[in-house]
Amino acid sequence: MMLQSWCSRVTGRRWTAVQGLILQLTRAGFLLLLWLFVWSIIRSLRTDIYAGSGVRVPTRSRGGSVLQSLGKQKVARTLVVTQGALAGTRIPLGTQPVLIGRADDSTLVLTDDYASTRHARLSPRGTDWYVEDLGSTNGTYLDRAKVTTAVRVPLGTPVRVGKTVIELRP
Repeated sequence: MMLQSWCSRVTGRRWTAVQGLILQLTRAGFLLLLWLFVWSIIRSLRTDIYAGSGVRVPTRSRGGSVLQSLGKQKVARTLVVTQGALAGTRIPLGTQPVLIGRADDSTLVLTDDYASTRHARLSPRGTDWYVEDLGSTNGTYLDRAKVTTAVRVPLGTPVRVGKTVIELRP
């Protein structure tokens, strides 16, 4: 009889200790989930903030050495639609800006539902061309980076306007 009461007291103490351990592990788990949630929000905000700056990481040139590119600079002469409903369309570039959008008076009239009426503008500055978003709903992207100010467009770099992708070619 005495042994039986002693065993029940020890088992009760162990059960209380296990319950306390489970409670502490549950608290720690919820705290960990909370911190992961906060970290993911901060990471998302950071990505959005830096993507909007228009800063691009330089990529390697496609063929050709650095010495060749220093000696001979290629100038954009053609705007080519590479993806979208107007794929294959070529527009010769001059000294005038190129307006891109769904408006009838645009230089490149898009039939894309994701493009705004006046979506973006390509403007020449010297021998370089710059793209700027004109307050579009879905944004303009220069090689995965969202354009918020006028950003220089290197030759062959994709510019996404809705579902349409364009590139500058020599």
